[in-house]
Amino acid sequence: MEYTPRLKKKYQTEVVNNLKGNYKSVMQVPKLVKICLNQGIGSASSDKKQIEAAQNEMTMITGQKAVLTKSSKDISNFKLRKGMPVGVRVTLRGDKMYEFLDRFVTSTLPRVRDFSGIPPKGFDGRGNYTMGIKEQIAFPEISIDKINKITGMDITFVTDTDSDEGALALLKELGLPFQKHDDFERQRKEQIEKARKEKRREAEEQAKLEASNEENSDGAENAKEESGTIENVSEQENNTSDTKESEAKENNQDLSEEADKSES
Repeated sequence: MEYTPRLKKKYQTEVVNNLKGNYKSVMQVPKLVKICLNQGIGSASSDKKQIEAAQNEMTMITGQKAVLTKSSKDISNFKLRKGMPVGVRVTLRGDKMYEFLDRFVTSTLPRVRDFSGIPPKGFDGRGNYTMGIKEQIAFPEISIDKINKITGMDITFVTDTDSDEGALALLKELGLPFQKHDDFERQRKEQIEKARKEKRREAEEQAKLEASNEENSDGAENAKEESGTIENVSEQENNTSDTKESEAKENNQDLSEEADKSES
């Protein structure tokens, strides 16, 4: 008995029946042509071990030998020469394409961190959808203990239709979990961002208040010191004036005594 992937059988039996009402002929129902995976290696283009690791990881993920992509010209700013490897890529068609899509929907996407649905904004206007995976460890084929560097990749779903609406309906029927309430998700993100800004503003105000309190306490201490200094100066002045008065009184008494003696 010939083996048929589950999603391929689903497309032939369910998806075509669900979408044929939108078209005049069954032959006009869009279908998935290929899935392209592309991963750049960035600054590791001169590291042979990193290139081999990326190629092996892509091969394990897709079940098909990954091909190196090489630069087409020299770029001195990136220390890149023509013919140097800059990434790896794989193009899946036929049964391997449906098998990868099945594993991607059922196993990989649920392992993505903070996953809340695929945003329906990756269409290019010609019926092709591109999305990104930030960490290759989301694929169950990759062991986190055996990787040297966490990298991402781009995945492109190519269909035979030029309509983004038709491609979206096809991918939804195949099981890709697109965000159903885009407006609600946008409002939720705005509320989260607003709450973060409010917390940041409160923290800044609290810091300013503490700084002003410290300045006021320092000012009060300085004022106390100044007042104490002024009191000491005034006391010294009072003591000086009292001394002068007593000396003047003594001088007056001496003068009066001398005058009395001279008169006698």
